[in-house]
Amino acid sequence: MAEKIASIILRGRLLWILLSVAFVAWAAMGGRNLHLTTDYRVFFSEENPQLTAFETLQNTYTNNDNILIVLAPKKHGVFTRETLGAVEAITEEAWQIPFSIRVDSLTNYQHTVAEGDDLLVGDLVTGGAELLDSELRRVKEIALHEPLLLHRLISTSGEVTGINVTIQTPGKDQATEVPSVVAFARDLVKKYQASYPGLDIYLTGTVMMNNAFPEAAKHDMRTLVPLMFLVVFASLWFLLRSLSGIFATLLVVAFSIATGIGLAGWMGIRMTPPVGSAPTIILTLAVADCVHLLVAFMHNMHKGMEKRAAMAESLRTNFTPVALTSLTTAIGFLSMNFSDAPPFRDLGNIVAMGVVAAWLYSFVFMPSLVMLLPVRVHANQEKASHMMSRLGEFVIRNRALLFWGNLVLLAVLATSITRNELNDQFVEYFDQSIEFRRATDFVTENLTGIYTIDYSLETGGSGTLNEPEALAKIEEFANWYRQQPEVIHVNVVTDIVKRLNMNLHADQRDWYRIPESRELAAQYFLLYEMSLPYGLDLNNQINIDKSATRMTVTVSNLTTNELLGLETRARGWLQANAPAHMHTVGASPAIMFAHITSRNIRSMLSGNAMAMLLISFLLIFAFRSFKYGVISLIPNIMPAVMGFGVWGLLVGEVGVSLSVVVAMTLGIVVDDTIHFMSKYLRARREQGLSSEDAIRTAFSSVGVALIMTSVVLIAGFIVLALSSFKMNAGMGLLTAITIGLALFADFLFLPPLLMKLKGKNR
Repeated sequence: MAEKIASIILRGRLLWILLSVAFVAWAAMGGRNLHLTTDYRVFFSEENPQLTAFETLQNTYTNNDNILIVLAPKKHGVFTRETLGAVEAITEEAWQIPFSIRVDSLTNYQHTVAEGDDLLVGDLVTGGAELLDSELRRVKEIALHEPLLLHRLISTSGEVTGINVTIQTPGKDQATEVPSVVAFARDLVKKYQASYPGLDIYLTGTVMMNNAFPEAAKHDMRTLVPLMFLVVFASLWFLLRSLSGIFATLLVVAFSIATGIGLAGWMGIRMTPPVGSAPTIILTLAVADCVHLLVAFMHNMHKGMEKRAAMAESLRTNFTPVALTSLTTAIGFLSMNFSDAPPFRDLGNIVAMGVVAAWLYSFVFMPSLVMLLPVRVHANQEKASHMMSRLGEFVIRNRALLFWGNLVLLAVLATSITRNELNDQFVEYFDQSIEFRRATDFVTENLTGIYTIDYSLETGGSGTLNEPEALAKIEEFANWYRQQPEVIHVNVVTDIVKRLNMNLHADQRDWYRIPESRELAAQYFLLYEMSLPYGLDLNNQINIDKSATRMTVTVSNLTTNELLGLETRARGWLQANAPAHMHTVGASPAIMFAHITSRNIRSMLSGNAMAMLLISFLLIFAFRSFKYGVISLIPNIMPAVMGFGVWGLLVGEVGVSLSVVVAMTLGIVVDDTIHFMSKYLRARREQGLSSEDAIRTAFSSVGVALIMTSVVLIAGFIVLALSSFKMNAGMGLLTAITIGLALFADFLFLPPLLMKLKGKNR
């Protein structure tokens, strides 16, 4: 069958070229439908329980997506006329940020004082640029002792302050809404940075994080894809020295990327940072098919075969192994559909489509084009083939040492897997080249934390929030949290009602406590809310019928395990100390990202098992032997085990992106095994060679191609490791390590294994 296919391809060269170009043109038009998403929620499936809990909380209270504008005076701290004037001006203008629904700052903090029987509510700072020294001292004294401000909008040192802008976008056009908010905020910062050169101003918050995702994806596509094309061109030139072959390969690569990305557009897939790495991965994988065909083609020409006959033989001998490797690679990436994170499902689907397209183009378009171009065979290929023969002799001579030595190495690295800790921190998804990461690091070190845990604490029915017992239990829970070493700040409504109780008892400190009756608490809330200006009400903390309140806990820069451990202890406290209606779970982006790694690993185990089962059946069918099908699985499993063992020794942390590496590499590492095994079995079955001679034949015929494809694959994923989005960077580095170990296993472990388990020739 392979001979007939080769003949059909070579007879209709111009037709296949035109059909390929036409299909690429149609597929690429789908790229117009691709849109960059600016919502971090895209990392969570609709059935994700943490996302459900978070959205329920968001729907009960006002949205808490925010931009935090942080001011750090270079001299003299926050409590100066210049800085307070700047805070006041920025606070006023921040209301103009698109989709802003609330602005909280040091200056518009609603400070309460008693005047006789009246409660006076007003901005803490008015006319900050003209305050007297005594007024500056008064403001500082109040701010540094107010629980609702300290560690939230003012640092303990009084050196840094923040302006929190709550944003609620309509959600109708994600491609423009968040970027418009961020653009306005950045222009605002530039304006005041120029007016107040003595201030350093930073932007962080969930809206800035949302915007950082598409910015990282755009940056990678602008930088990594061109860099990868350069790396591939250089690698191919060094290895092939054939401009015709390189030109045809680069066209196949470009066609494959355009097809994969274009079909994604037709399918309505959204662009996210993981999806942004698809072109680099497709580029890397597409090269492998072309290299196998070109190396065999040039090897045949070097032996004296005519050009057409050399290409026909290359197509015949490579049809089955390349088809198998493409299919197994596609299966590996399709198994990423078991991921709990939709962007990784999309990445798997796009790459799978690109891999299948690369297989078709490499067998239809590339041979047709190469036959129309002049080809010159370089002697380097033959020298490399002799080197492979010498490597084969080395392996045969040292088979026992290599077999047992590799088993020992595998055992050692397998034990190192336990050194890996599940850990994901969404702020650290971005490296220091991203503005959001730099600003967030500064804010975390100098003002407040970026990680929060939100609770909606039910009090038992309409109006029951006013019950002293309910308020006391909420206060008790808040105080428990304040005693935890990981906690920076607790924002809770009881701090407001305690202050009101003190105010209406002549500001006597002894009355800074929960009111003694429901009526008093209700009156305090009513009096306070009636005095609040527009946009600064309590809807962000109290639900409509006053049957629940939101409590927000800000924590330090915790690892995944530390954050989940803290939230688990909190749930335990509620179950042991609070009434049943108050039992709830923490919800926030930090909690969502903390859970997704472990959820993703569990879901990917099913995907990996399914992929392994399918690949096993394919190999058994392709090799027409249950024995060799099972043998081939060993060097395919080894690289992933050894790769995670190496990762445990070097890094020791596994996040959501690394949980899909096994699925990604499973199909890729099978490629080397299939090509080596197919050449080995062809020598054993068709030529009747001994196991040792078949090993020699496999090394000399396919060894060069395996090294070339592995070099390109490793280079491609190392380029991906340069990504500013650390999810992609970690995934690229671990995949490169695993592919390198796969070549190691196929050259230095598979041959000794085959010789140890050799059977009779057929």
